Amino acid sequence: MSLKSIELQIAIPKTFDAGKLTEQKNQQTMLNHQQAAAQTDQQVMKNRNTVIESAESEKTKNARNSSNEEKSEDNEQQEDSQQKEHIHVSHPYKGGFVDYTG
Repeated sequence: MSLKSIELQIAIPKTFDAGKLTEQKNQQTMLNHQQAAAQTDQQVMKNRNTVIESAESEKTKNARNSSNEEKSEDNEQQEDSQQKEHIHVSHPYKGGFVDYTG
C-alpha cells in the first residue's frame, strides 16, 4: 500500500497528536496512582491517630470509672443506711394496721 503525498500531510500530524494523547493518558494514570497512594497514606495516619486517641481516652475513662465506682459504692452505702432508717420510723398520722371489720 503506497501513500500519496497528500495523505502523508494528514497522516503525520495525526500520529503526533495520537502520541501526545497516549503520553498524556499515561501521565494521568501515574498521577492518579500517586494521588491514591497519598490518600491511602493519609487515611492510615488518620486511623493510627484515632486509635491512639481512643486508647488515651479509654485510659482516662477507666480512671474516671474507677473513681466513680468508689463514689457510687459510698453512695450506695449511704442510701442503704437511709432506707434502714426510713423503715424503722413510723409515719406520724398513718395507722399501723388496716381494719377490715365493717
